[in-house]
Amino acid sequence: METSRRTVIAAAAAAGLTAATIGTAHASGGGKPEKELFGRLADGTKIYRWSLANGGTRLKVISYGGIVQSLEIPDRHGHYANVSLGYDNLASYVAGTTFFGATIGRYGNRIAKGQFTLDGKSYQLSVNDGVNSLHGGAKGFNTKVWDIEGFTSGSDVGLHLYYTSVDGEMGYPGTLKVRVTYTLTAHGDWRIDYRATTDRATVVNLTNHTYYNLAGEGSGGIYDHELHLAAGRFTPTDSGLIPTGELAKVAGTPFDFRTAKPIGRDIRVGHPQLVTAKGFDHNWVLDKGVTTRPEHIATLRDPRSGRTLKIATDQPGVQFYSGNFLDGTLVGPSGRTYRQGDGMCLETQHFPDSPNHPSFPSTVLRPGQTYRTSTVHSFGA
Repeated sequence: METSRRTVIAAAAAAGLTAATIGTAHASGGGKPEKELFGRLADGTKIYRWSLANGGTRLKVISYGGIVQSLEIPDRHGHYANVSLGYDNLASYVAGTTFFGATIGRYGNRIAKGQFTLDGKSYQLSVNDGVNSLHGGAKGFNTKVWDIEGFTSGSDVGLHLYYTSVDGEMGYPGTLKVRVTYTLTAHGDWRIDYRATTDRATVVNLTNHTYYNLAGEGSGGIYDHELHLAAGRFTPTDSGLIPTGELAKVAGTPFDFRTAKPIGRDIRVGHPQLVTAKGFDHNWVLDKGVTTRPEHIATLRDPRSGRTLKIATDQPGVQFYSGNFLDGTLVGPSGRTYRQGDGMCLETQHFPDSPNHPSFPSTVLRPGQTYRTSTVHSFGA
């Protein structure tokens, strides 16, 4: 357990909180995953919520969309808050268009005009973002009912999520069998492991779309959060937020987070890319590139609570989205509305529109191959 987490637990103990209260079920690891009914879809399908606790982190996931419904971590005083934006009811997730907490597929981010060519054959995908396809189309993985199994492994506790996307779903070729594993470690880390196989050549780019506010959902804006990204380049976009193909240097621009700075410091600078996206909504090209294991690429810190989030991944890119399109019409579990900049995403990924840019890292998956990628979220205070 890292020093910062020991300090938090010690502070909580001094305040009279028990180990169970702070989510450290017992010394050898977390308790077994717990399952409860969360709601029913219009056709009567039952949607369940699974709860995990380990190492001072609490995670709740629903079977609709593989959605992270709640992520609770303590602040510097041991006080818990849900640091992920979302809803307290199923109907809002079904009606929603923000992808709060969702498992994203088949293809995270945008594909221009919903079109790509693979092995000489052209494919037309579901278009759901103007003329473009976003996060897998109108009925992407965020709208599917996932089969979930809880597990314990040594001191770890977690969930296996399963979904099979049939050939032609949302226009994608091949039957894609997907397993996503959420693990909470004894250190309180949240690890996501993605695995997929196909029976025909296809493209795949899986990610998670949790919106973070380390001060707690419904607490206000994230512009004072300090962000560091280990990326010297980013992918500029056109008016439809599709990458132009350029890998532009961040030096001398508002996109330079190589030294940690408040998110709001440069967000209102009149840079053409910020005007187009109404803030940050871009892919950063990670200095490390594609790696065989997760490496640290981002640190987020809330100075008010002291909470920190460190992200490690094996992916070549991360989409930083500053919550530009939250408009005050959505109400979270706190009973408070979400407005522009009240949450932000760090989506580890291959680059947007990669199937149409041969110079970008490939997202092609073929029969006999296994798609594997991992991202680790580490929390502290």
